[in-house]
Amino acid sequence: MVVIDATGHVIGRLSSAVAKRLLNGEDVVIVNAEKSLITGRRGWLLDEFRARRERGSQRKGPFYPRRPDRILWRSIRGMVPYQQPRGREAMKRLRVYVSVPAAVKDQPLERVPGADRVRTIRYMTLGEISERLGGSF
Repeated sequence: MVVIDATGHVIGRLSSAVAKRLLNGEDVVIVNAEKSLITGRRGWLLDEFRARRERGSQRKGPFYPRRPDRILWRSIRGMVPYQQPRGREAMKRLRVYVSVPAAVKDQPLERVPGADRVRTIRYMTLGEISERLGGSF
């Protein structure tokens, strides 16, 4: 089992690296999802995430999450063929947490090389976005 600390990681790069590991058969646990970053202008990010939440209907969806761990889980799901058996099995091997749970507290935390490099000053944490969407974590 691999435990990855998402603090300071850009979620797109983190998601693609984790998706590859899941498809290769590894069990992956991601902690501190609320401290991961998404790049872009603050106003655009908030408008984009609000639009995703409001799209569809309450009965049919698409359903987009408010919590930071579920937002990160959903971005990883977008990089996995989740409608095929191989992708469904891969997603069962993924766990995403806000903060560090007691079950993995003693294990060493990994960093994803390249995913923690931020090349812009325009970014928000998933925790900030989640708070603006009304999520509680």
